[in-house]
Amino acid sequence: MTAGTAPEDDQAATRSTRVRLPSRHLLRVVLVIALVVAVAGILQAVTGGEAFGVAELTPALAYLSIMLLVAGDAVIPVLPGETTLNAASTVAANGELALVLVIAAGALGAIIGDSALFWIARRNRHRIQPQIEKAKTDERVATALDYLGDNRKILLVFARYVPGLRFVVDATFGLSTLPYRQFLPWSALGGLLWASYTCLLAYWVGSTIEDYPIASMMVSGAITTALIAVLFLRERKRRSRTAVPKAPGTRAG
Repeated sequence: MTAGTAPEDDQAATRSTRVRLPSRHLLRVVLVIALVVAVAGILQAVTGGEAFGVAELTPALAYLSIMLLVAGDAVIPVLPGETTLNAASTVAANGELALVLVIAAGALGAIIGDSALFWIARRNRHRIQPQIEKAKTDERVATALDYLGDNRKILLVFARYVPGLRFVVDATFGLSTLPYRQFLPWSALGGLLWASYTCLLAYWVGSTIEDYPIASMMVSGAITTALIAVLFLRERKRRSRTAVPKAPGTRAG
């Protein structure tokens, strides 16, 4: 009996070792996060935290910083991804950066961040699942999920516009059996559209209010927030009209 069970014990030990070893994807995610945090800390220390200093950097470093901060925002919410895009687009409106490259950096950062969150969720189910359930209790997230439905393509493209929803969508698909090759194209399209919308709006506002860059950043963010609020209010009214409770004791006919 002992001799017969030895190979099984060896196989079990091998499987246990494999489970404990980090995957290549997880190592890449950890490296990206570490790099993002390092860059953010350096920029914060050097520039004093003013819009993370995108106007104070060389163009090449500015684009790299934009990409890293937007990517890091997917997994580290304290990093100002959207604010960075607004700031960089305002700087581009003043001619110091190229708007097309700002959009490209933002889109690439969004794609990297979404993919990182996808793989983090896939490799850490027991830690991510409770966070997803907690995020779904947020009224904005719940309303957005009802509004967008369960279409994978629509969710991946439009989840970025609602705070908290992107985390729920990316992490949920990471926990599912969805192949990454089916996740990536729609996530990329969503990142590109989001970066284009955010940058073009901030660029237009920055061009209109040239002498007040901070005000232009606030205005562009407020416009997006207002649009989302309008959609939510319309959805809430629609649901309240369609929800007609039956009076107790009533009978049909």
